[in-house]
Amino acid sequence: MKFALNQMTAPHLQFAGFLDLARDLGCMGVELRNDMGALNRPLFDGLAPEQAGEMVRARGLRFLGLSQVYPFNSWNDDRAAEVVSLIDTAKRAGAETISLIPRNDGTGGAEGERQANLRVALKECYPMLGAADMIALVEPLGFVRSSLRSKTELVEMIAALDMADRVRIVHDTFHHTLAGGGALHAAQTGIVHISAVVDPALPVEQMEDEHRVLIDSRDRLGNIDQIAALLAAGYDGVFSYECFSPETQALADPLTALRQSFDFISARLRAKAA
Repeated sequence: MKFALNQMTAPHLQFAGFLDLARDLGCMGVELRNDMGALNRPLFDGLAPEQAGEMVRARGLRFLGLSQVYPFNSWNDDRAAEVVSLIDTAKRAGAETISLIPRNDGTGGAEGERQANLRVALKECYPMLGAADMIALVEPLGFVRSSLRSKTELVEMIAALDMADRVRIVHDTFHHTLAGGGALHAAQTGIVHISAVVDPALPVEQMEDEHRVLIDSRDRLGNIDQIAALLAAGYDGVFSYECFSPETQALADPLTALRQSFDFISARLRAKAA
């Protein structure tokens, strides 16, 4: 298992402290975010991108990705400027990818409309990515209100536009479940996000980001089965912990809690393979 840590899982830690946490957990790398304004947290805690990237690498970590542009599939001049800016920051920091997130407010999801919007956005992004030698990770969101729920629809669009060299997909175990499962597309997957929902009474259609916690024996999303299936299908990338639950984010000792969850996942995978 190649584990990574998304900044949303421990958003209250100072930048250096978050990197130390990932290092101490033995993570392969980190994903950093520009959407933590609600916590009054500027990107990289105000550090220059070059300095932030140096701090990541000094700890033996990979800067796996920088999030995000939202909603990337509602394309206009503002969105174009945001993509250019995110690519520039990612390049300066040495990030390997940027993240593009679809509209998630109940609009733009109609048949025909969502495909057209996706096509326009990808065609506009592609030359920017090529000029900067950058990879974009597009994350389908499984919520019913999302304008891009299907990984298969995304993969087919990427193939139709011949963009597989610059655009890859995110497999998120939470969103995969909410979208009803389906094909994994391991070969087209650039990163996997993991988290659990453990509330036994919560209907799947009512699951939200706030319910996403650490994976243990109560997990309802089938993380172990999804991870095992991805590995069996040839996925060789990282599994990045992305939790949004306020309870998880406020853990007094995230190192111990995350280590226990990593150990649980690894043990269950070994047992499943035996």
